[in-house]
Amino acid sequence: MKQCITGVDIGTGSTKAVSLNTEGKVIASSQFYYSTNSPQTGYSEQDPEIIWQAFANCITEISNKIQHVPMTVSLSSAMHSLLVIDDKNAAITPLITWADTRSEKIAENIRKSPEAKKIYEETGTPVHSMSPLCKIKWLKENDPRVFKDAFKFISIKEFIWYRLFKSYQVDYSIASATGLFNIVTLEWNKHSLRLCDITASHLSEIVSTDFTRNDPDTTSAAVLHIPADTCFCIGASDGCLANVGSYAMKPGTASLTIGTSGAVRIACAEPIHNYSAMIFNYVLDKNTFISGGPINNGGNVLKWLFQIFLNNDNPSETDYEVFFKIIETIPAGCGGLLFLPYVYGERAPVWDEKASGVFLGIKSYHTSGHFLRAALEGICFALKNILEIIETSTVSIKQLNVSGGFIHSGTWMQILADVTNKKICLEQTEDASSLGAALFYMKALNIINDYSSISPAERVMIEPVEKTHAVYQKYYNVFKTLYGSLRDSMHQLHDINN
Repeated sequence: MKQCITGVDIGTGSTKAVSLNTEGKVIASSQFYYSTNSPQTGYSEQDPEIIWQAFANCITEISNKIQHVPMTVSLSSAMHSLLVIDDKNAAITPLITWADTRSEKIAENIRKSPEAKKIYEETGTPVHSMSPLCKIKWLKENDPRVFKDAFKFISIKEFIWYRLFKSYQVDYSIASATGLFNIVTLEWNKHSLRLCDITASHLSEIVSTDFTRNDPDTTSAAVLHIPADTCFCIGASDGCLANVGSYAMKPGTASLTIGTSGAVRIACAEPIHNYSAMIFNYVLDKNTFISGGPINNGGNVLKWLFQIFLNNDNPSETDYEVFFKIIETIPAGCGGLLFLPYVYGERAPVWDEKASGVFLGIKSYHTSGHFLRAALEGICFALKNILEIIETSTVSIKQLNVSGGFIHSGTWMQILADVTNKKICLEQTEDASSLGAALFYMKALNIINDYSSISPAERVMIEPVEKTHAVYQKYYNVFKTLYGSLRDSMHQLHDINN
């Protein structure tokens, strides 16, 4: 029986698992999807029980595929989620996801306060409605019954971990994305707790990202069809582990992900403080921070395009192929059509829940194909904006190691290369966060000495086309001015509509 390590990523849209052998080769994978509910404008909620079932299904299926139990299961998880637990250890709210913006006014007021910069620098988390800090304060002010009955405020990973071990424990990495954790002292942050009117007892015990247990609850072990001594590593967050899984851990290389949302991240030894753009600083381990910026608008915009422009709520692989063939017929710059992709508000670098999407430069000759391509170009422009800010704060980035659903489109990756004028490297097609979770624990076990010692199974390099980049640079110079020019109008429209 060959030994293997399984990485599991508990994501926003699905739970994914990948098993690696001790040479770092993928031997099996599994994925189970679930949905998000929006009962009111700005709400983004999920049923944690459905996510637990997807997690159990992933563990069971991948164990069946490899025909034995992995030596360790290492966990990755989406950040910024919040679930309220009562003193009977029962959930008394749905899972509130990162995309929930109901606390936007709370976040806006904190950003205007004198303590905002201090909280940002202490916690590494941007002051935004995505953060549990703002979500908890919103509950205190808007749902006092739930706030009063709260025994614990936890994330989806802590929910899964509690099911496994009947203990409330959270890793440095997930904690560092809450706005409640001090990334220097590695303790719950006193200023944040005071702002939310909670104590450390309302939160989980903090443990290192390589923390392991091999005593899962017997009932849960039976549900997962694993022995009661199976070893689990608590792991880190999906963003941090995506850098590991896309082999973007060296200076000069950044990880760029486009999934439902998107992000640009680099690994560094010290936090990068940039309050105006609120570059995040999340903990991977005691020696490494993952710093960068997230965007709200990625693959969700592509889904929106299918729904609105193509009247298609459930596109197939063939539909995607047709979509990209259409945009290949449209020249770079879309004949003067620009798209500001803030359809779902925006995080970095503007951090504005009231921001909205804008098509600018519409002419009678523009077809649906122009609008479709302009949307993808706009997403790439937004990521280039973050990339520029990271570079001015640290070192020049020479290569972007990419991951996420968009890697299946060579057209989209070429647009990204041409917009950013960076070399695009696709190291592997497996999910970067679940792969990163497995690699992370292989390094903790000293199975590998360095992440770069593992040779990726696949590598695709895409070079930028200088002539096309020159075209895009002219449009990007206009793109950068749009938000500042339109911000007040966006806010007026938002307030009228709400």
